[in-house]
Amino acid sequence: MSRDDSPKDQHRLIATAMNAGSPQARALGFETLEIGGGVAILKVPYRPEIVGDPETGVIAGGVVTTLLDHASSQAVHAAMAEWTTIATLDLRIDYMRPAEPGRDILARAHCYKLTRSVGFVRAVAYEDHPDNPVAAAQAAFMLDSSAGRKPGANLKPPRDPGDKA
Repeated sequence: MSRDDSPKDQHRLIATAMNAGSPQARALGFETLEIGGGVAILKVPYRPEIVGDPETGVIAGGVVTTLLDHASSQAVHAAMAEWTTIATLDLRIDYMRPAEPGRDILARAHCYKLTRSVGFVRAVAYEDHPDNPVAAAQAAFMLDSSAGRKPGANLKPPRDPGDKA
């Protein structure tokens, strides 16, 4: 990102990278519809492959969990002035009703408080309007989870196939 990018452009780039860079988000087809001002709205399109119970046609609860976590993390990034790594510390989800079969699910997340080290988020998953949620979430995220190291610094280097374990 260049210094000339607006915060909204930077947030959009981060959201796009998060959706494409996470194998799970990519496999589920997550799309960020809106981002900025500490708010992120994401969509997971309905597909038979993500249905939890074929008899009901309802999207699996794990997909809803992943969507809420992903939307919440994007909301934290959308609330920060400068990018840093983050990690989910806590995610509590209350499931309120089954999703409607054959429908896409949206998630709206709002980062309502940033401290020096933690971001706090509220989120809902829904089909048509956030006032009729499928699930509601409360989350906390650790800021600068890599302790200032560059992204990926905590990953082990690939093992040389010639090395004996």
